Amino acid sequence: MKAKRPINYKSLRRKYPDIVTYRAVSEKLRRRRRAKSTKTATGEDRGEAMTTYTEQEEIENLSFKTPHCFILGAGASLAAFPDGDKNGRKLPVVANFCEVLGIDHYFEEAGIPPPYDDFEAIYSTISSKPVLSHLVTALEQEIFDYFAALELPDYPTLYDHLILSLREKDVIATFNWDPFLVQAAQRNARKTKVPKLYYLHGCVAIAHCEACKLKVPSQPRCPRCEGPLQRSQILYPVTQKDYVTDPLIKNEWDATQWHLKHGYILTIFGYGAPSSDVEAVRLLKEGWGNPEDRSLEEVEIIDVLERAELEKRWEPFIHTHHSRTTKRFYESLAGRHPRRSCEVLWQTLMYLRPSEGIDFPSEATFPDLYEYLEPRLFAELRQSES
Repeated sequence: MKAKRPINYKSLRRKYPDIVTYRAVSEKLRRRRRAKSTKTATGEDRGEAMTTYTEQEEIENLSFKTPHCFILGAGASLAAFPDGDKNGRKLPVVANFCEVLGIDHYFEEAGIPPPYDDFEAIYSTISSKPVLSHLVTALEQEIFDYFAALELPDYPTLYDHLILSLREKDVIATFNWDPFLVQAAQRNARKTKVPKLYYLHGCVAIAHCEACKLKVPSQPRCPRCEGPLQRSQILYPVTQKDYVTDPLIKNEWDATQWHLKHGYILTIFGYGAPSSDVEAVRLLKEGWGNPEDRSLEEVEIIDVLERAELEKRWEPFIHTHHSRTTKRFYESLAGRHPRRSCEVLWQTLMYLRPSEGIDFPSEATFPDLYEYLEPRLFAELRQSES
């Protein structure tokens, strides 16, 4: 009979520095071994009965320190603002980018014939010609100004719900230039600590101080040294996606990769991994690592496409069957289990204690929304003070 390979506790401790997670993983492995050794003559396990993980238990359990990592693409902003921003300004997609922003005349002046349905390719063409540098400068400013003028509505939006569904330990990394995530974080930070935010393609609402290595919401001067701030770069030629030269962008990518490496859930929301940005996908994959080493982690995809297509696209990130898809944020792990997504997934997969979760109050006003989440926020406050 083949001898059992001993559990490598030292390796587990290195992989799971959080003591609660380490103990849970160790206990799960020990229980699996005991179950295998106590099979009945019919080959059936004596396994444990499945019980429901109650909402009160969900509220009180704050055991996870590892992050839930969100990656946002253009589809997330479109899902949040299908009718435009507070003032009706539309959010463009690649196919109608030039039409929505009204920038066709720049390409006509550059001698580029229509159609103008591939902005990235056109921008790469004109930015590579020094003689057109004046056009490129004017075009970049107009695009920056369009996105900088976007405003959140006064009522709670999907981005407010996303911010409030995660804790300070969690991460949102976005490819979007728009200011909505910054604005949502600022107005909800008055109520609770918000997740860490990273801007992988830059953001019109973020600036940084090179001297202080400080990233702040856009403002005239650095709040620390009072020196001038630099706005983040948002446009890159498609053939030269450079994420290391700009110090702000490099820092955003470094931080995102670190959190991906240590994350428990990876949720990809409205990001299509475009072929024009293979470098971005490579860097995400480098952070997440080999899926064979992510046997306890989960990949979740929020997208309107069908499950088979999404799983094929993101196959290099997925360990066997450890994935799920949904078309709506409110049916996702964070939407159904706000601020407790990691704990609930762990209870479901490791202890067979599923939780139905909540119907997120997506139509609630800010006072009602905060009141609904108050038990969870209060449990966090109580733990931080203990």
